[in-house]
Amino acid sequence: MTASPFDLSGRRAVVTGAGRGLGQGVALGLAQAGADLVLLGRPDSQTGTEKLVRDLGREVSVVELDLADHAAVATVGAQISAEHEVDILVNNAGIIERHDAVDVTEDSWNAVLDVNLSGLFFLTQHIGRPMVERGHGKIVSIASLLSFQGGVRVVSYTASKHGVAGITKALANEWGPRGVQVNAIAPGYMATDNTQPLRDDPDRARSILERIPAGRWGTAQDVAGAAVFLSSPAADYVNGHVLVVDGGWMAR
Repeated sequence: MTASPFDLSGRRAVVTGAGRGLGQGVALGLAQAGADLVLLGRPDSQTGTEKLVRDLGREVSVVELDLADHAAVATVGAQISAEHEVDILVNNAGIIERHDAVDVTEDSWNAVLDVNLSGLFFLTQHIGRPMVERGHGKIVSIASLLSFQGGVRVVSYTASKHGVAGITKALANEWGPRGVQVNAIAPGYMATDNTQPLRDDPDRARSILERIPAGRWGTAQDVAGAAVFLSSPAADYVNGHVLVVDGGWMAR
């Protein structure tokens, strides 16, 4: 029998921000598909995910990393590349700040873009370089519906997620000929910490759900399936794509 095209056995995946929410769901999805994991983030926040991955019988290690610290990104990227042959990188970590655009400070703007855009790019550069040299690899970044739309009171987040979509396409053009597929997932309205203020507002929550054909908020498991697909041999001919997982939001 031939192996499933979604089988990740023998692959090693690096996942950022896997302590909870979408990152944890993606990490567990990859582990269930057979991948061993390296989790990047605050060690204290990764403990629960680390245990769940071990319970699935997969190898897992945790490496401390603040994506806003670009010197640390370079150091950790080099360390991981030296210790492991990384097959998959999932850029999940991100932050959001909500302000009226007229009130956004330079510090607030930089904080969001340092993590969501600059940190993501430089980690991808360091982890991706050996992939390009070997001639194979999968990179999946978590974008957003706000990679396509403008949003309200989240101008820095919107700018960063438009940037994630752009980086995805640019790297796909450069690295695709070298055997590395670079794609992104654009989650819709998910039941995570980032959307808690929206879910706590009855009027806003109702207006959002009324537009989603699926009639519900998304879950981490909804995104995990897309991440496994884009990380697997099944997606070898998918490159430079931003896969929307939104319950139909963009169809309205």
